[in-house]
Amino acid sequence: MAMTVQPLPRAMLIDMDDTILSAYGRPEIAWNTIATEFAAELAPLPPEQVAAAVLTFARNFWANAEAAWRLKLGEARRLTVKGGFAALAASGHRALPDDLAIRLADRFTSYREEEMFVFPGAHEAIDRLKALGVKLALVTNGAADMQRAKVERFELTHRFDHIQIEGEHGFGKPEERAYLHAMDALGVTAGDTWMIGDNLEWEVVTPQRLGIYAIWMDVHGEGLPAGSPIKPDRIIRSLTELLPGKP
Repeated sequence: MAMTVQPLPRAMLIDMDDTILSAYGRPEIAWNTIATEFAAELAPLPPEQVAAAVLTFARNFWANAEAAWRLKLGEARRLTVKGGFAALAASGHRALPDDLAIRLADRFTSYREEEMFVFPGAHEAIDRLKALGVKLALVTNGAADMQRAKVERFELTHRFDHIQIEGEHGFGKPEERAYLHAMDALGVTAGDTWMIGDNLEWEVVTPQRLGIYAIWMDVHGEGLPAGSPIKPDRIIRSLTELLPGKP
């Protein structure tokens, strides 16, 4: 049976981190890598136990964190490592010093920067969409200096008609005005627009409420969380799937 090819929209709002760039995905791997680098100082605690404690604290922290923390990522990481250390001490393990927490957190930040890369095919897909006449906005949360540096480092500036960074504009996803402002900048309405990104709340829930077609980026093919009430309009693993003629 022939597949129905969906016509391209007038505009797309595209997330940056873990949609165009491999940035913050798989934190458990990153924390284990960094904890192993500090194994001698963490002894006798095994690095994987420290990594697990920090990751647990970090997930709880970010689940409840105010938006302002997105603009202070380095500081937030220091806080979460100290929190993980405190949880270990509270359960009877060796108390690890704050200066070690700070060094471990800062190394995690530098490691993440070192390991970032553009997903294969992402530049080419964006360039092709632009050539086909789709208006493109990059809509990313985070601090102005950090996110702008990534935009420039990974050659995204000239690829988008509008670049919207939370720290530069004073608002970000999932605030409705983040999407409304981007659409206004492109001169389009919700019915003309697709949103693409890896965060179910930011790239699916609010966009769908506004009438935007919401596409979830599941780059690792993990699927929706069990029992998820959130239903993206489409799920993709690569921006190349958005191109005409791609399944």
